[in-house]
Amino acid sequence: MSYENAWLSYHKRKGVETGGGVMGLFSNTHGSVAETAVAELTLAFEEILEMQIEKINQPENAGICLISDETKGLGEEGYELEEHEGKISITSGGEKGLLYGCFAFIREMQCGKSLRGRKLRKVPVAPLRMLNHWDNMDGSIERGYAGESFFFREQKVLVNNRTRAYARLAASVGINAVVINNVNVKGNATKLIDCQYEKEIRQMTELFSTYGIKLYLSLNFAAPIELGNLESADPCDGAVKQWWKEKMAVLYSRIPQLGGFLVKADSEGRPGPFTYGRSHADGANMLAEAVKPYGGRIIWRCFVYNCQQDWRDKKTDRARSGYDNFMPLDGQFRENVMLQIKNGPMDFQVREPVSPLFGGLEHTNQMLEVQIAQEYTGQQRHVCYLIPMFREILNFHTHCVPEADTVRDIITGRTFGQKNCGIAAVANTGDDDNWTGHDLAAANLYGFGRLSFEMDLTAEEIAEEWIGCTFGNAPEIHQKILSILMMSWPAYEKYTAPLGIGWMVNPNHHYGPNVDGYEYDRWGTYHRADHKGIGVERGSGGTGYARQYREPNASVYDNIESCPEELLLFFHYVPYDYVLKSGKTLIQHIYDTHFEGVQDVDKIAEMWDGLEGRIPQKVFERVKSRLEHQKNHSKEWRDQINTYFYRKSMIPDEKKRRIY
Repeated sequence: MSYENAWLSYHKRKGVETGGGVMGLFSNTHGSVAETAVAELTLAFEEILEMQIEKINQPENAGICLISDETKGLGEEGYELEEHEGKISITSGGEKGLLYGCFAFIREMQCGKSLRGRKLRKVPVAPLRMLNHWDNMDGSIERGYAGESFFFREQKVLVNNRTRAYARLAASVGINAVVINNVNVKGNATKLIDCQYEKEIRQMTELFSTYGIKLYLSLNFAAPIELGNLESADPCDGAVKQWWKEKMAVLYSRIPQLGGFLVKADSEGRPGPFTYGRSHADGANMLAEAVKPYGGRIIWRCFVYNCQQDWRDKKTDRARSGYDNFMPLDGQFRENVMLQIKNGPMDFQVREPVSPLFGGLEHTNQMLEVQIAQEYTGQQRHVCYLIPMFREILNFHTHCVPEADTVRDIITGRTFGQKNCGIAAVANTGDDDNWTGHDLAAANLYGFGRLSFEMDLTAEEIAEEWIGCTFGNAPEIHQKILSILMMSWPAYEKYTAPLGIGWMVNPNHHYGPNVDGYEYDRWGTYHRADHKGIGVERGSGGTGYARQYREPNASVYDNIESCPEELLLFFHYVPYDYVLKSGKTLIQHIYDTHFEGVQDVDKIAEMWDGLEGRIPQKVFERVKSRLEHQKNHSKEWRDQINTYFYRKSMIPDEKKRRIY
């Protein structure tokens, strides 16, 4: 199982700060995470500066000092990195902060930055920074686009050198929690909490812990039936409660460092409390009670909706489901329960409004869930840098309080004083050599971690860091790859689904254009296009979804004139001849953006071609191949979307371009 080191592929740096020799390192703490920090510094100094690190016992003689100091207000994970008179000190209130500080020091070296006279102080604002893997025990990955699982193969749990390499990558960008198995828990995955896989799960938990990472497992709500031979999984049944308590007592006695569990219930065929006439609070609290004695957490997904919808029904609205299901339960969940809420009310589309649960819920721990696996944004065959989208989501004002009302404020605990909160991403890794299939998709993995740790970073700053760590610091390389990344999300949006309408993809695998693929399907209805217009009316005259937001957002979305145009078709049915603020009609906007998107992809491919010989050839060729596919596929998107709406509206393109 071969693999590369992604952004931890160190390049030798020549100059005044190198030249061999030995650097003395002093540390006043010697736990397993601190030892990992020393090992990472040792490796980086050898490969970047060609210097050796030697641990010494006298801080006054050390060139680097790792200091655990609880009095500096840095907490367990914050760090202070300072250079003074040629010496580097890294200080934290805990070992994890020292590790993050060491990786920050390494990152500065990789990017060619001098620390002379500088002082960096960073304290992460999100308590939980998590990756959710949708890996299956047979080695497949649901919505996986980078090969097969490196956690599982043939119903076995894998713990090997690649597991450690993965932990290094995750910790280097600040990830502190990982769910290794699919939220759709079936077959042998249900047994991950049983003795059959105890040895391997314990090994992985211990390995992750040396990098400051807590291991979580996705849980099957029906486990008492499937593993315990009970007749019910009713969360209010005393026998079921006792079964879970006994199961968790045994599990935590053998794997005490386990972080907790992620649960998908009553959604898309997964079992849950609805079967027994119980609420999500009943189900989550029953599990929370079982894990509470061991410091465990229950992360309960809010992705719950009716997947048996009748397309003829214009009132039932999948977008309403999360709010309708969970708002009545606000304040009913135990303290160690966290609701994990997708960024939008639908399903990781290229453009969605922020879920109204953010700003609606006030007395419930909340986590934001985003997706870096590009299920609806090109499936890692198209380049689509998603950090600008995530920044927009985090900065969205919910108006739930006069100040500190953004999604970022809510999920970091600033708004309502919650401590069990954070951010999670559906991961984009697999066993491909480069981890993410498309080499440029690694910017999303890196970027999510960095953004979750430092939410003040801009998308450009994160991209520049990733480029420097991955490709070096030549200005031309930086300029071209940065331009490619920053163009990519707007370009993808242009040639796929316009103005927030979303979907328009082939059912099941979700790749490629199919305007009516889901339009008459049980999973929901998404565009309602006819010969006069397009869009789902979610204002007061339609499904009423817009009124789930607080004011003034509710009124802004409810009115077609004030609704942000990038979300216009999500909230409203709009005639094709409706004039946008640009002066264009809706139909002309659809035509123009789809042609523009293809042109943008051509520019991206041209910029990449200009990097031949400047970056490793195998990387150049891998990306070039994907961009050739993207060029062709973007044209397919353009032609199918434009042709569909021309045939619906019979309104010609003003610019007389070819539409079929």
